[in-house]
Amino acid sequence: QVQLVESGGGLVQAGGSLRLSCAASRRVVSFNAMGWYRQAPGKQRELVARITSGGAANYPDSVKGRFTISRDNAKNTVYLQMNSLKPEDTAVYYCNLDVRLPPYDYWGQGTQVTVSS
Repeated sequence: QVQLVESGGGLVQAGGSLRLSCAASRRVVSFNAMGWYRQAPGKQRELVARITSGGAANYPDSVKGRFTISRDNAKNTVYLQMNSLKPEDTAVYYCNLDVRLPPYDYWGQGTQVTVSS
């Protein structure tokens, strides 16, 4: 079992920045990727950023150039730096760990990000 604990959410004005953190309770050797997803009220959960075990990152167009995902292997932690935030970025942000062996998806409890206009 792996627990993922997110932190860093909050209320920020449009144009501001936040950094989210996601700490895993233990090191996972065999994983495909870690990522951040978000879900706004009435909408489906969507990918925000993903970083593979090899370090390759990808983003949807909606956040590309504004958000950056990074990982600290020594701390079993993944970060999401969010800049130039917009009201449409308001959502609950979830951390995800995609384990390869055995195949399993772990999720954090979510952290609220609210961007005011």
